[in-house]
Amino acid sequence: MVSARPKPSRPRVAVAGASGLVGQAVLALLASRLAVVSAMGASARSAVFYNRVKGEMEQALIALDLPRLVIAQPALLLGERASLGQASRPGEALAQRWLPRLAHLLPRRLRPIRADAVALAMIAALAADGDVVSRLSSDRLQALADQSRARSKH
Repeated sequence: MVSARPKPSRPRVAVAGASGLVGQAVLALLASRLAVVSAMGASARSAVFYNRVKGEMEQALIALDLPRLVIAQPALLLGERASLGQASRPGEALAQRWLPRLAHLLPRRLRPIRADAVALAMIAALAADGDVVSRLSSDRLQALADQSRARSKH
């Protein structure tokens, strides 16, 4: 399959990541607590470009020395992407279709997670006291989202 839209070049992605950091830095000056979505496997030393950019973002945010920083590191995010204006990614669409059916075979930290569950977990994590920097994998994000939903039902 060939996409009608060209993929952004690596320098463009890196610039977009850097400009996003500027916005996050400005926000950090105004906020005492910040939550951000990164990626499973994020590392500034990663050989995988996407994970390296996410790792660099994490390092830059940690360097801001906020009183509380929550870094969500989900596995595959599930949910509708078209309304976000994101380009279609055939491999991701295939993974979104099949991985949920196989999730019970995967360790919890590798299981796909719905984007709304990540958002709910991030809100819960920001509201709670915890380490200055908290990294939350998919299993922890799902547990926090489940706890938050259970509390809201009572």
